[in-house]
Amino acid sequence: MSGHHHHSGHAHHSHHDRHGAHGHMPTDFSRAFAFGIMLNIIYIVVEVAYGLASGSMALLADAGHNLSDVLGLAVAWAGAALSKRPPSKQFTYGLGGSSILAALLNALFLLVACGAIAWEAIGRFNAPNEVASTTVIVVASLGIAINFGTAMLFMRGQKEDINIRGAFLHMMADAAVSAGVVIGAIAIYYTDYNWIDPLSSLLIVALIFWSTWSLLLEAVRMSLAGVPRDINVEEVLEALSDMPGVETVHDLHIWPMSTSETAMTAHLVIPGGHPGKGFLADVQASMKKRFAIQHITIQIELEDEEAVICQTNCGS
Repeated sequence: MSGHHHHSGHAHHSHHDRHGAHGHMPTDFSRAFAFGIMLNIIYIVVEVAYGLASGSMALLADAGHNLSDVLGLAVAWAGAALSKRPPSKQFTYGLGGSSILAALLNALFLLVACGAIAWEAIGRFNAPNEVASTTVIVVASLGIAINFGTAMLFMRGQKEDINIRGAFLHMMADAAVSAGVVIGAIAIYYTDYNWIDPLSSLLIVALIFWSTWSLLLEAVRMSLAGVPRDINVEEVLEALSDMPGVETVHDLHIWPMSTSETAMTAHLVIPGGHPGKGFLADVQASMKKRFAIQHITIQIELEDEEAVICQTNCGS
């Protein structure tokens, strides 16, 4: 088999880029995590105390969900902190993948909380407790304010990072949960039907599950190195094929390196040889601008080497 020439290289970029705008969560999100965790811990203590005193399962369910949120926020924050660690000889891409694991754990925390709350609520249907509805209304109303305020801290970054989206969903779900508790307590106040309390807990579980499912699917997809949901592979193929001198594109791979960074490798068949200085930089600029792909490795080939290898080996 005759020799096949190829040129492989990185589209120009600095490894310092991964600690820039796209590399990790800005400092204000670290503050948002710290603030959100602190507020929720204080509120959990208040909720548990008044939930036990008032006999409200819904209030205790909300406290359980808030606890899962504190764990989720802590894990997301840890993932963000690990993502800032520079590359090493053992982890040449750094530890950006830890933010994907954090998002996956976040979703699992929420689902476990759903199961625990649902189990307890179903048990309460047989013997619903007397509920001090006025106390529940006051405490849960405070929860609406705290959770909605915390959610707003994460609103700006939720479209760029699944971890931020997870934190935003956690807090918005909490605000909705607290609103459900308030509505249930008002209904109990006017009707004296205590079974409304566990019923509202089950409605809360349904809401949490619904908001968590898409987060879980996206986290699983990222952990399996699936193409990020906002990138169309066909459009990337077309964009690479349109580069000067490119005849075909093969071995295109796109995967998430973290919850906010994407990597890509591709083989470009250019029969006329390497198109010259600036080509790789142009590929990098095009991919980053159009698809927000930051880490790109391109292999340039004079002919489709895989096809030639197959013709040589498969023809005999």
